[in-house]
Amino acid sequence: MTVGDLTFDVRIGGPDRGPWVLLLHGFPVNGSCYDAVVPRLHESGLRTIVPDQRGYSPGARPDDVDAYRMKHIVSDAVGLLDALEVSYAILVGHDFGGVVAWHLAANHPDRFTGLVAVSMGHPSAMREAVKDGDQRERSSYIKEFVTEGIEDKFLAKGGAWLQQLGVSAEEIPPLREPGAMTAAVNWYRANLVSDISANMSCGPVEIPTTLVWSDSDPSIGRGPATGSARYVYSEFRFCELPDVDHWVPQNAAPALASEIALRSAVF
Repeated sequence: MTVGDLTFDVRIGGPDRGPWVLLLHGFPVNGSCYDAVVPRLHESGLRTIVPDQRGYSPGARPDDVDAYRMKHIVSDAVGLLDALEVSYAILVGHDFGGVVAWHLAANHPDRFTGLVAVSMGHPSAMREAVKDGDQRERSSYIKEFVTEGIEDKFLAKGGAWLQQLGVSAEEIPPLREPGAMTAAVNWYRANLVSDISANMSCGPVEIPTTLVWSDSDPSIGRGPATGSARYVYSEFRFCELPDVDHWVPQNAAPALASEIALRSAVF
């Protein structure tokens, strides 16, 4: 699908009728991370839109780091809905895709009937949590992610470091495409290196919201997860998944699909 001068790979499926669900992936995997979730949503009568976002689609991979600022990634998602003539959808985002989802919900509430944020708390809750407590240490990996040449380390030895982080061997080949790993890392470089407050500032969310958090996530602690409720001016549901790591869409697909279906039913 074409949005502006970029072309995105988008998986669209589900029954002929039913609510739409827009599912946004995080770093460093593409939309295939939802492969085990999508069939369950279709069984629940939901239609799905799963794009490979900016940098992850070969036709949407600009070179300029600034092209990966949050405002551009948010605009892509709205543009895809417009291109599909989808007036509104349920919004799902995991990891950095969760950050995008929070921004979409805050800035385009008329386009979404509900939000399911997976693993990632509201950006303001994350900012508060990093000031003290263990979240500062949990988030320390970001400093290394933005260093020059990190792409080589990610992809060395068949992507061994990525696999240590929890990325499956099947999810690594797309990152070997020309420019793909750099584009993925540029999400961090564009938004978390300079002028963070301008790039990541996010207002409160005024649509019904579910936060799905796993208690074995090494990256995101309980504080920013539960603290997100302060920034939701609507019904808020907190779902804690026991003994699940950060990769919820891949490793807890039935539970995530159930929460998405529940959010659609509440609407």
